[in-house]
Amino acid sequence: TLTRYCPGQQKKIVKKIDSPVCIQPQLMTSSRFSVFRAGISFVMMCIFYTSAVDSPELSPQTFFSTLQPGKATLVYFCQAESPRTSMFLEELNEAAKPLQDYGISVAKVNCVIEETSKYCGSEKDLMKAYLFRGNIPLREFPTDTLFDVDAIVAHVLFALLFNEVKYITTLGDLQNIENALKGKRNIAFSYVRAIGTPEHRAVMEAAFVYGTTYQFVLTTEIALLQSIGPEDIEYPHLYFFYCKPVLDLTQPCRRILMKESLTTLNIHRFIKTMEAPLLTEVAGDPRQVSTVHLQLGLPLVFIVGQQATYEADRTTAEWVAWRLLGKAGVLLLLRDSSEVDIPQDTNVIVRRAEEDTQVEFLALSHIDLIVFHLESTMNIEEMVKYEDMEELNIEIQDDEVEETVYRDRKKQLPLELTVELTEETFHATVTASDSIVLFYAGWQAVSMAFLQSYIDVAVKLKGTSTMLLARVNCADWSHVCTKQNVTEFPVVKMYKEGQNPVSYSGMLGTEDLLRFIQLNRISCPVNITSVQEAEEYLNGELYKDLVSYSSMSVLGLFSPTMTRAKEEFTEAGSYLKGYVTTGIYSQEDVLRLSSKYTVTLPALLLARHKEGKIESIPLVNVHVQDIVQIITNASLETFPEITVENLPTYLRLQKPLLILFSDGGIDLQHEKTILRLAKKKYLDSVTPCWLNLKKTPVGRGVLQAYFGTLPPLPLLVVVNLHSGGRVFAFPSDQAVTKQNLLLWLKKLEAGLESPIKVLPAQEWKPPLPAYDFLSMMDAAASEHLAQKVPECIKETDMHESDKEQPDDKSATTEESIGTLKMKHSGRSSWFEETKKPLRHDNQEL
Repeated sequence: TLTRYCPGQQKKIVKKIDSPVCIQPQLMTSSRFSVFRAGISFVMMCIFYTSAVDSPELSPQTFFSTLQPGKATLVYFCQAESPRTSMFLEELNEAAKPLQDYGISVAKVNCVIEETSKYCGSEKDLMKAYLFRGNIPLREFPTDTLFDVDAIVAHVLFALLFNEVKYITTLGDLQNIENALKGKRNIAFSYVRAIGTPEHRAVMEAAFVYGTTYQFVLTTEIALLQSIGPEDIEYPHLYFFYCKPVLDLTQPCRRILMKESLTTLNIHRFIKTMEAPLLTEVAGDPRQVSTVHLQLGLPLVFIVGQQATYEADRTTAEWVAWRLLGKAGVLLLLRDSSEVDIPQDTNVIVRRAEEDTQVEFLALSHIDLIVFHLESTMNIEEMVKYEDMEELNIEIQDDEVEETVYRDRKKQLPLELTVELTEETFHATVTASDSIVLFYAGWQAVSMAFLQSYIDVAVKLKGTSTMLLARVNCADWSHVCTKQNVTEFPVVKMYKEGQNPVSYSGMLGTEDLLRFIQLNRISCPVNITSVQEAEEYLNGELYKDLVSYSSMSVLGLFSPTMTRAKEEFTEAGSYLKGYVTTGIYSQEDVLRLSSKYTVTLPALLLARHKEGKIESIPLVNVHVQDIVQIITNASLETFPEITVENLPTYLRLQKPLLILFSDGGIDLQHEKTILRLAKKKYLDSVTPCWLNLKKTPVGRGVLQAYFGTLPPLPLLVVVNLHSGGRVFAFPSDQAVTKQNLLLWLKKLEAGLESPIKVLPAQEWKPPLPAYDFLSMMDAAASEHLAQKVPECIKETDMHESDKEQPDDKSATTEESIGTLKMKHSGRSSWFEETKKPLRHDNQEL
């Protein structure tokens, strides 16, 4: 048994362990260690301080005379003892031991003995610590940045490991490093909330050990983390990038996320599992097998196979190994070579790291079941460690939303960022300023879950928006909610002076609500007054800060005499307000724009800011519904990533789905091929899209329904949900090229390919007519669309009744474009059944 101090702990904690998993620099074989151990000393200068730092107290002259070339030294000066310096030196005293573990010594130098050094000068200089190598200054630190033990260790190592740890701020920086290291080295990329935190220290300590083997990359930019993956960005993260095996520069590096918190021990264990073989073949008794995973406290999963099915068994084991990478060791055990009596129906064996646990013999029919079994038992173990016994006795909620709210019940929300309204304050507040009001019920799980998203919006808008964010708890103020025509929870309404309240009907998430609020800052549509202003609008310059919220801007072109057409477009703009930016231009010189973009009036110009192109669409005998449908369809991406949120939008197109299933990011070559075909109109009969199984795990169940088991990815599939429910798979032995894909689609059209699956002809009907909420929504949308929608009310035309009372008395509320009942256009006939058609509109993929 070893008794040692773990550098990853925040205080001087002696931890007793049964194996040397606590990283000790004295035991390291890193080539860097000899340099640091021989060349680093950490010397602090101060006077009148006599606490327990075990280093000698030196005079400036003595200290500088002992400096040796190549040695690193951190020097601190002060003239008198003060509470501020005393607190700093107390933390330094605590940091002495871990710094010594890294070969960094700590000493004191007393300036009062002699003041010959220039560093014993002004008071400003005395609030800094100076880092030297030999007699050459390298770095200076304000002492307030060295605020505790973690900050001291993190800053010192960060300064000394400037070659091993690259600090970046943009996604471009990360991509450049990733491309440069493909085929050469793997990357350990980490995000920490700030420099000097315990997580930063843990990363630096790991870099000290593994920096010569892997390239460490660090960022504190949360926007960069948002572009990496869908994980919760509130907490620090560490990813391991497998770049060394990537020889094709067009291929991305596989990224593995460390699920545990960022501590030195967890990072060490995680990196060790990344170094271990992905899959190991073993023979003999699983009870006697030992790998690095067991030494690190992780379980072992044995995939039981046989020689006759060796290739298939090894492929399955590799799939399981990638899914459990960092969580467990995966081994392939051939039944033929094992002398152990394994039950005939067993195909998986699980061995826990604990010595007293029994080996599990399991019969699991799918990879997902293996992963689920292991992760669920690991999660239970984590809960036992995390929750106290009283918490464990509380019943788990059977509703997922309620369970989430229950688990987050102790999370403190900054509710002060929004104004809580009552029956007395509601009217005065919403009439005094433009307001967004959330109506919710404190007893309802969905309301409380959305309240978190609403507060997140308030955080993002803090100090940048003139819109007041408020909330009303309808459980306390039911009269207010009734008066505002609130019949369900949660509901968000926007109140603007002189206008009727507008209800938000998008997704109940932070980003969608934020986009709705930001796009509502401008008119519906905005009135463009000159050709130059129209060009600025189309180029994204006029409303530059809104481009990120609306990837497309729509400009309607009309001659001054086209009164009816302008009214139709204005109504369409009111429907689309908050979801896409619209503008209108009808000056005498409008022909200059129509001539430039080669379109006859009336017309629409669609500016796609990401692609940097402008399309023109003539409006001939179209009405409000047609304009809304044109803009809605045009706003859809050419090759979108399908998610739970946007799937209904693309199903409304009534076309077969051409889906590329991917276990992570999309292959760039596949993306280029499909986009090229779509641009040339070869894919007009289908809806090309892709699905990331990591971001949308339900896709695994979809593939299992199609194939019976999870097939190798990436995989291209055509699914026709609207006629026949047939599923076709692109040949796995062919590359996804333009020629192969076109030939395959022609075979489908000619009926020369057999489906791999025919989905059953069934509908998800409500148990009773009163529960048919989708039909009610469609009926409400149709009725709402048939009614005359008031044009955007100008401030000069607002009614006195609106000034007096902002109540929402309208029988219907504003609906999002997602609930509008669109015409079915562009339906493909080449997948339709020749006999009685089957209905599959309500099936999942």
